[in-house]
Order: sequence, then C-alpha cells, then structure tokens
Amino acid sequence: MTKQKGKLFVIAAPSGAGKTSLVRALLERKPDLQFSISYTTRNPRPNEKHSHDYFFVNNEVFDRMIAEGKFLEHAKVFDNRYGTSKEQVESILDSGDHVILEIDWQGAQQIRRSLPECRTIFILPPSRAELERRLRGRGTDNDEVIARRLRDSVSDMTHWNEFDYVVVNDAFEHALAALVDIVEGRGDRSKREHPDLAPTIRMLLG
Repeated sequence: MTKQKGKLFVIAAPSGAGKTSLVRALLERKPDLQFSISYTTRNPRPNEKHSHDYFFVNNEVFDRMIAEGKFLEHAKVFDNRYGTSKEQVESILDSGDHVILEIDWQGAQQIRRSLPECRTIFILPPSRAELERRLRGRGTDNDEVIARRLRDSVSDMTHWNEFDYVVVNDAFEHALAALVDIVEGRGDRSKREHPDLAPTIRMLLG
C-alpha cells in the first residue's frame, strides 16, 4: 500500500501578531506536524540556534542556492532574506507527515503558485494598539524600528484575503484551538469569508 502524502500548511502574519509562539504550541499539540526550517541571511538572536531555529547563511550562499533552484520560495523581509528548502519540504511530505511553513505573505504567494494544494493561514492581531504593545514588549527594537515595523505590519495585513483561513490572535488558547481545527480539517469558522471576521478587518485596516 502506498503511503499517503502529507499536507502542507503555510502560516503567515504581520510582525508582532504572535505567529511564532502559536506555531511552536501547535507543533507541541500535533506531533504529526513537522516544521520546515528556513534559511536566512540575518544574524541569529541570542536564543536562536543554527539548524534548529534557522539555517543562518551569508548572501553568497543564499545567491548560490537561488541559482541552483534549491528554494521553494524566497523573499526579502526587513532588509534580510529568507528561503524555504524545496528538498526539505518534499522529503517530509513524501514521508507522509504534514509540514508547517512559517513565512511571510510574499513567500506564501510563491508557494501557492508552485503547490496550489497547500492550505494557507494568516494570523492577525486583535487591534493595532495590541500589535504595537506586543512589538514594544519584545524590548529588542528602538522607537524608529518599531514605527517602521508597525507601518510594514499594516501593509502586510492588506494581504489577509489571499489566504484560505484567517485566525485572530486575541486570546492565545483560542487562536491555538482554531489552528488545531484547521489542521484537523474542521476549520470552517476560520475561513476568510466567515462573516465574524469582517469587524476585525475593518478595525485593523479602516
């Protein structure tokens, strides 16, 4: 009997929406999910490890990987470059496990073109005020960088309607439960056309 191929779930969000924390919790909750480790040209943060959080490479290596067609998608975000290994994702899917990609909306567009069967999820903050609070709460950026991240985050949020599902991270456990439902095939309430989403979208982008 041929083993059934795994499913690919693509999760994107504006900076500060809480995507990384949600993805980590989702992976703990769902052991049949595997995380695809991205390549990046940015410097590692103090708590990050090479080949665990990211594959940290220089621009020369990144350019060579592009030329050799090794990326499923790649994009530039906040002056740094990020890419997803085609070989890594295909290997996991072929093994029958599901894959989570944590990328930006630009990368999600590329993935949809090459793998249209993927399921895409966009994480939103409950409000702009909460988004700013979370960005400031990191304690890693100055006011100028935070202002830029806020502007870019609002721009990123305009792409919400390109995704299959939209999850508002208002309460962490509630948002996590919505992600679990999506992965398990019960995500109707998180579909982008669901009417409950409209007021939040108007508040964030109006």
